[in-house]
Amino acid sequence: MNKTTSNLKLSRRDFLKLAAAGSVVTVGGYALYEFAPWLNYESQVTKTWTPSQDSSSADAKLRGLVHFATLAANGHNTQPWKFALKENTIEIHPDFSRQLAAVDPGHRELWISLGCALENLTVAARASGFAPEVTYPDAADFIHIQLKPDTAQSSDLFNAILLRQNTRSEYDGQPVETAAIEQLTLEPGVSLQFITTPAELETTLNYVNQGNLSQYADTAFVDELIAWLRFNKKDAMAVMDGLYSICSGNPEVPRWLGQMFVAGTKPQQQADIDAKKLRSSSGAVLVASTADDKSSWVRTGQVYERLALKMTALNIQSAFLNQPIEVASLRSQFQNAMGMGTFLPQLLVRYGHAPALPRSLRRGVEQVML
Repeated sequence: MNKTTSNLKLSRRDFLKLAAAGSVVTVGGYALYEFAPWLNYESQVTKTWTPSQDSSSADAKLRGLVHFATLAANGHNTQPWKFALKENTIEIHPDFSRQLAAVDPGHRELWISLGCALENLTVAARASGFAPEVTYPDAADFIHIQLKPDTAQSSDLFNAILLRQNTRSEYDGQPVETAAIEQLTLEPGVSLQFITTPAELETTLNYVNQGNLSQYADTAFVDELIAWLRFNKKDAMAVMDGLYSICSGNPEVPRWLGQMFVAGTKPQQQADIDAKKLRSSSGAVLVASTADDKSSWVRTGQVYERLALKMTALNIQSAFLNQPIEVASLRSQFQNAMGMGTFLPQLLVRYGHAPALPRSLRRGVEQVML
């Protein structure tokens, strides 16, 4: 992973000057290369988000389910999973080579990401005529899914898999009806707490701000973030993972310029950006669990992905704001401030209405197989 010089500071005015200068310097080289026809990002997106039509064998059907699993939400788009196929079974294994050591040292969010993949897989399995039986990672270090023949059961959640995204832009601030969302089926030990009143949202915003100030003052966090940022389509298409700038509503720039800008972002600047995003949202929801172990994290991921798919089916956009949970010193404070009792906050999600952003990429099935 690439690192950056973390003590380089850059104001937004300086960044704009550099961007203007950079555009002149690189117009003959970078622009030609980055926007060349042979770098067809849209074509790759279509390939990523189009399901396989091959059902010629049992193995092909299982690989089709793996493809749906790879479209799940996951931290920094690291895609920290590996899949193993056996007769009528699929295993989801953690890929610790893709861990986020700074933001997720205990692998909590990694296992949540695996839970998201599990939810996509089981929803797709039911739509494909299987009854999935899940064995959680209590004893083993992987998730086991036994697939038995059953009547196909398509659903609005299945149809939403190919449309779901984390929409990281500002929303329109209009109210959203949450009755259908609040009826969502949960997993044992997992709860949803909706945050809708002005007082609750301001309390949440206070902790998001504190989280940003802490994270963006942390050299290791900023370096890790930069390592997973893809500032242009050449970067994104070379590795098929990470956070591509246009998928967050930001422009494409040469990598050196993007690194300089992110490294120079002051903590308060990022806090102000996320404050605007939360204030533009209709509300937020906390996904929480009664325990803090691998199985609880996996179930948390299932409930979050189920929530995100349901919101997508209702044309509601959503995105993570997990700073108060990722900063260890804030997590219990946030839990108490939100009156969560014994439930432990695992994910914070804002929601509302906004236009869709460009889609992200995923590695192909062959790249994620054990």
